[in-house]
Amino acid sequence: MGTGIPANVESASRDEASAGGISLEAAYEFCTRLARSHYENFTVASWLMPAAMRRHMYAIYAYARMADDFADEDRDLAKLDAWERELDLAYAGAPHHPVFVALADTVRRFEIPREPFADLLVAFRSDVNFKGFDTIDDLLGYARYSANPVGRLVLYLFGYRDPERQRLSDLICSGLQLANFWQDVAIDLDKGRIYLPRHDMARFAVTAADLNRRVADEKFKALLKHEVEVARAMLAEGSALHRLVDRRLRRDILMFAGGGLAILRAIEAVGYDVFARRPKLSKGDYLKLGWNAFRGRLEH
Repeated sequence: MGTGIPANVESASRDEASAGGISLEAAYEFCTRLARSHYENFTVASWLMPAAMRRHMYAIYAYARMADDFADEDRDLAKLDAWERELDLAYAGAPHHPVFVALADTVRRFEIPREPFADLLVAFRSDVNFKGFDTIDDLLGYARYSANPVGRLVLYLFGYRDPERQRLSDLICSGLQLANFWQDVAIDLDKGRIYLPRHDMARFAVTAADLNRRVADEKFKALLKHEVEVARAMLAEGSALHRLVDRRLRRDILMFAGGGLAILRAIEAVGYDVFARRPKLSKGDYLKLGWNAFRGRLEH
């Protein structure tokens, strides 16, 4: 029976495994290489994060990255089911795949519950059968599984487990995901996906056919401006989290919240015409984000 793991990854696991199973160091190295090989708006373990924590962030990222690929690239629910079985093995103390060898060590060291990892799989399964969203609350319900668990996992790594910090983290993660959606409206259309809530589209008289024409008329711009303001309010409120954590984590929180706000400013800078060109951050923007985070500042 197959493992549900892509052949190139599975063969890499076998190559790195000794007769007694893959070593913990090799497993973390596997996760590190996987994390560093993928582009994201912000590195998961940014250069501002304490070096000792990065390998644990890479393990979490590798888990989510591979599951996301099973959903987005393979569109294979069976592989997601196999991935969840691997998760169960890790929590039972019998991991097999290198990602889970590393992850089992991370969750044991930091007493991380299974729930946020399982929540991510809920979102990835819904991606396979994507149907869009009626309301902004429906979209935020999706973010509750697709984005918010990542922030909570980071809080667990730093010893924070209380509801208020989790609430603020959820606001940052959901706000950042909304910013990414509005940045990538055109890219998502190529994948047959519309994340803009249908009720909001109707309110601004924008149809799916309008979106597929890829013309940023006044109706579309008004719609996207509205969605940008929703995301900005969430990021601004959630950013209060940086005052409730220690210095090890404070700067990364400012980097993530600030990065989401910078994406929103980039969308505004192109006049909400995300069809003409994808609004993105420059190297200068990243340097500014890092400098502001280092100084404990957030630019709205």
